[in-house]
Amino acid sequence: MKQLVTGFLGALAVCIALVMPAQADVRKDTLALKENHPKTYVVVKGDTLWDISGMFLQSPWKWPQLWGNNPQIDNPHLIYPGDVLTLKWINGQPRLVLNDGILRLSPKAKVTPLKEAIPAIPLKDIISFLSDNIIMDSDQLTAAPYIVGGTTNRIVAGAGDRVYARGTLVGDYARQNVYRPAKEYIDPVTREHLGYELFKIGDAVVDSKKDDIITLDLRKTREEVSALDRVYPSPKEAIQSVFYPRAPESEIDGRILSVLRGVRQAGQYDVVAINQGMREGLKPGDVLTIFRAGEVLKDPVTNELITLPAEKSGLMMIFKAYEKLSYALILKATDVIAIGDEVHTPE
Repeated sequence: MKQLVTGFLGALAVCIALVMPAQADVRKDTLALKENHPKTYVVVKGDTLWDISGMFLQSPWKWPQLWGNNPQIDNPHLIYPGDVLTLKWINGQPRLVLNDGILRLSPKAKVTPLKEAIPAIPLKDIISFLSDNIIMDSDQLTAAPYIVGGTTNRIVAGAGDRVYARGTLVGDYARQNVYRPAKEYIDPVTREHLGYELFKIGDAVVDSKKDDIITLDLRKTREEVSALDRVYPSPKEAIQSVFYPRAPESEIDGRILSVLRGVRQAGQYDVVAINQGMREGLKPGDVLTIFRAGEVLKDPVTNELITLPAEKSGLMMIFKAYEKLSYALILKATDVIAIGDEVHTPE
């Protein structure tokens, strides 16, 4: 009898040991909902996926788990003004679904072009960086044709003027953009060259080419075009303005390189560049936690220099990723955010 009891207790202990980790994993994977979250929400123009995710989740970057691979619509992360979203529990997990997959406030036919879908983040804050800023590596910058002058020996030129560039055009495109090199990015940790940033100052039409001299007519200009400005076509890849918030698939350990409005500190809805890119696995939509770099001070007892722990100071979302660096929009700032601050995969 004693052996039976002992055997039963041993088997019970094994069962408990097997069940408890599974239960812990379930608790760990369960999405943490915000208190007083709505049960139903009607999408309105001006909403973003980040806004909606933040209404329901304590961690808005977990939007993919909340929304899931929704089979009710063709493009699973596209949501439109007028959509009615309802929070339901499916297999013990909260899920946000479209009511019946077709319920909309408007009785009109379901015509929802891509451009009407709500964006992940406010496009007004990033649209110029999506279309006008480019990153080149050293070889690209060296190979790009450069302005050598204008008509009648003018040093600068504007819309309606004719200018000349020297070099070989990238592709056989009649329309070209004129870019001005802005800065070189160097990794603050490894000292690796990450790329050159250029911003668009105008566009032009190719009139003719003779040997390595290109004649261009300027159509639109934001600044006066001058010698050494580069001639380059619009990027081949389509501008990706539709993406969704999520955590990166890889562990990110990066730094803020610059604040793109020309200052050293940033706040909510400012754009920054970081020293992590596609090679580290970053994609548009990836959310990162920002940590304010720990202050370096002298130990009052030993006189040693010590670095205090970094503190969380905000959240950012990647909206444009290059090979070695990325542009991100700061979505939340609980403290001053500055060049050199750390960025990591959110927990």
